[in-house]
Amino acid sequence: MTKNEKMLSIFALGGINEIGKNMYAIQYADDIVIVDCGGKFPDESLLGIDLIIPDITYLQENSEKVRALVVTHAHEDHIGGIPYFLKKLNVPVYATRFTLGLIEIKLKEHKILRETELIQIDSESNLNFGSMSVTFFKTSHSIPDCLGIVFHTPEGVVVHTGDFKFDLTPVNDQTSDIHKMAEIGTKGVLVLISESTNAERTGSTPSEMLVGKHIDEAFLGANRKIIISTFASNVNRVQQIVDATKMTNRKLALLGRSMVNVVSVAIERGYLNVPPGMLIDARKVMNLPPEEVVVLCTGSQGEPLAALARMSNNDNRDVQILPDDTVILSASPIPGNEKDVSRIVDNLFQLGAKVIYGSSSITGMHVSGHGYQEDLKLMLTLMKPKYFIPVHGEFRMLYLHRELAESVGVDRENTFIMKNGDVVDIEQGEARQTRKVPAGDTYVDSVDIGEVGEIVLRDRKQLSEDGMLVIVLTISKTDGTIISEPDTISRGFVYAKDFENLLRNVNRLVVATVNDIQEDEAKQWNVVKRKVKKAVGQYLFTQTRRKPMILPIIIEI
Repeated sequence: MTKNEKMLSIFALGGINEIGKNMYAIQYADDIVIVDCGGKFPDESLLGIDLIIPDITYLQENSEKVRALVVTHAHEDHIGGIPYFLKKLNVPVYATRFTLGLIEIKLKEHKILRETELIQIDSESNLNFGSMSVTFFKTSHSIPDCLGIVFHTPEGVVVHTGDFKFDLTPVNDQTSDIHKMAEIGTKGVLVLISESTNAERTGSTPSEMLVGKHIDEAFLGANRKIIISTFASNVNRVQQIVDATKMTNRKLALLGRSMVNVVSVAIERGYLNVPPGMLIDARKVMNLPPEEVVVLCTGSQGEPLAALARMSNNDNRDVQILPDDTVILSASPIPGNEKDVSRIVDNLFQLGAKVIYGSSSITGMHVSGHGYQEDLKLMLTLMKPKYFIPVHGEFRMLYLHRELAESVGVDRENTFIMKNGDVVDIEQGEARQTRKVPAGDTYVDSVDIGEVGEIVLRDRKQLSEDGMLVIVLTISKTDGTIISEPDTISRGFVYAKDFENLLRNVNRLVVATVNDIQEDEAKQWNVVKRKVKKAVGQYLFTQTRRKPMILPIIIEI
């Protein structure tokens, strides 16, 4: 084995300068272990794209070295890409009991559950992958069964925190294992990889327990039906909603596919305690007195097809929001979702509902699952790393996290601000960031993975903005002359009846263009199409300042 083969390498394959599609890889010699495989949802510019997942080109090129996928927790930005990944690289998946429950649902939907090796772990597990061993420690977050990961390599210890905060009074009694973290730090940490989501927020993250008190108050003050929306994965929040429902002697209905799935797994695996008889079918809500009902639904981020949005538009067949119903948004809008949330809130007010919404600090209806600055500094202090890699955040968050690390004793030059595709190599205790591997976005479009590229997205954008013009030409097969007048069809560009003169001029231009084509090119249909597109495109731009997609279709007779 050469000197280079004994090198420890840390790969950022997703989750850098973004919130979503987290994926990291730790490699020593011929052993690669992957941490998380998330997905993120596209913005409005990615037309027709359902999901964005990490580019796994490097892992596919080194598939014989990939030993396992280890998952920190069950949020979508950490497990959303797993089914697509496993179709390319079928490796064992290691995760906690609750996390495996949600992964199994995804694998069933993709019909690959039977072919996948799922292995349950907990904070006491000890795994071996060739030259590396892996141990774990418990962390607090907004979903059960979260783990930090410790990689023991010949070069030293690498710690990946996963998502975390330090909640000393967690609803589910799953406290962070601070003593174990301190012990890991005392023994020596070469590299700490830590999340940066709330690096901009001062202080410490409030406890989830505080939200329960505000939910209780809102439930006690409600006179009619209660509709409450939160993240489906926040099982701790759901438990507090269940407790408030019990306290007010109400029944609970679930709306939204992800809410039903998560609650089912949480109940089945003992993470959610729901009294017998409390859950009812959503179809029974309108048959019960409104003061006896709570509806727990998805849609707190303004998703247009989620349950809350549909109810705000009176578009849900099972539940209607009526005057004086209480609607609670138990979540803060993720940056970028503010407009969608505001639109739903406006609709709810128009329906006459009493709406509790807005900043979590004002309503008390939400606290973050990610550590604020003091939490991040505590993790750094416990681990005492020589090198530090801030992840899971946009660039400003990573840079602020570096300043926090410097404030507690990490040398500034020992912090690596990475981009997706960057690699930190460590050899004989010395780290450097000098190379890159393929990384970026892979688009999932319906059932196709990675088939949609920039050209397709560019065409979709053009179609959405300027529409299209289809020009059907009937041409003689023998001499290439036009037999009948072109048929021009407009879709999303201009309305034909209002622009008859414009389209007539287009047809005349098409005929003139085809007639001007030299005889030796007349039967080369690609040449004919190219010249028609160019001539019509230039004319339409001068007349309308728009650039529709132009599709010439030639019919030979």
